[in-house]
Amino acid sequence: MDIQEIIALVKETKAFVENRERAGHIKTKGLADYVTQVDTDIQNFLARELGNRFPAIQFLGEEEGLHEVSGDTYWILDPIDGTTNLIHDYQHSVISLALYEKGEITLGIVYDPFREDVYHAKKGSGSFLNGTPIHVSEAGDLSETIIAVGTSPYDRELAEENFKRIRRVFDRAQDIRRTGTAAMDLVYVACGRTGGFFEPKLSPWDFAAGQLLVKEAGGKVTDFAGKELNFLQRGSVMASNGKIHEELRGLL
Repeated sequence: MDIQEIIALVKETKAFVENRERAGHIKTKGLADYVTQVDTDIQNFLARELGNRFPAIQFLGEEEGLHEVSGDTYWILDPIDGTTNLIHDYQHSVISLALYEKGEITLGIVYDPFREDVYHAKKGSGSFLNGTPIHVSEAGDLSETIIAVGTSPYDRELAEENFKRIRRVFDRAQDIRRTGTAAMDLVYVACGRTGGFFEPKLSPWDFAAGQLLVKEAGGKVTDFAGKELNFLQRGSVMASNGKIHEELRGLL
């Protein structure tokens, strides 16, 4: 499988993202949970093109929701991670594509169309930003870095406890950041811009590609209990450069 071919395909989605008229076609899926015509257009495009090239690989996309997938190999796609940002033209939205094979993620691509940045990783081969190797930060404790946070806006019942976590982390770190896209937060950990990231409830398409990038860049990704992530269900996610992982997890 030629990852450059897949990257080229993902980069074609930029034309969809730039269509502000389509971004204004909005449907509400739930509390603070939206889908635009751009999300649908990108998912339909990549599902079709990947299906043509790799007909034996199944497909799991956000706009279909979590469902039973036949076989043990499939694509996991978030056509737009940061849909609310896209609606407001906040310009922090990415396309996240991962390949799940026999219980693990073996390929991950996160594309930022606004900055023309492509983050990619293959299991065992390192992580890259626009073809250049990237690595997690060298921070030895929270006081030496900034931490990205997610607010789980679809699950407002988690807000009280989560904002307590954020305050505890804020008191120990240099500062906190919130982009509104978990995939972007994860790749920022991978390239050392932040020392870590956490959010209490995410879906597989939010974290599948990004967690591989963090691991291949030398970092660590677990749930809040320190266990491996499950790519078939929603759950908590925390990522770090590895050196501050237990310090951060202790606050969550």
